Amino acid sequence: MSGTGVGPIEPAGPTLTTERLVLRPWQKDDLEPMAALNGDPATMRYFPAPLTRGQSDTFVANMVRAFTRHQMGMWAVEVVGGPSCIGAVGLLPVGFEAHFTPAVEVGWRLAREHWGRGYATEAARAALGYGFGDLALDEVVSFTAAVNGLSRAVMERLGMHRDPAEDFAHPRVKAGRLQPHVLYRLGAAEWAAGSG
Repeated sequence: MSGTGVGPIEPAGPTLTTERLVLRPWQKDDLEPMAALNGDPATMRYFPAPLTRGQSDTFVANMVRAFTRHQMGMWAVEVVGGPSCIGAVGLLPVGFEAHFTPAVEVGWRLAREHWGRGYATEAARAALGYGFGDLALDEVVSFTAAVNGLSRAVMERLGMHRDPAEDFAHPRVKAGRLQPHVLYRLGAAEWAAGSG
């Protein structure tokens, strides 16, 4: 990691497994594929901008620190018998103030060559199971730019629900087509009842 300004990666967080995926602590070898993902304009089209290599390495370092501080973060996601890092999925405390905070968010960021295979939904379900089970969370939210139909579809497949009255202008996104955001929620009781 020489020259990145990021120290050695110390494994943090549990490992979760699904039928096709492993959500695991970050490794040094994950930095290159994450930099490619974070630097891809198509993958990042619903984010304010693609990330530089340094910004991407900092993103990974922040995820490692999140597990140490909060017992949650975004895991590196690998395909069983396939690519070792296709992106990041997990849980994070929402890092800005809004009408629904404090809250914990479930989120995902996968390389576009792996879209359309159900990986985001499968990995997010595992993350939600950890959040409602191990962490005993009362509720998890998710949000995205209103124009991001792909992520909204994942939220709905997860059993999350939206009240249009709760949609908001993201305070960290400049005015424009990406600032209007939709908010989805999922409560522990709903998860336990099988909506997840």
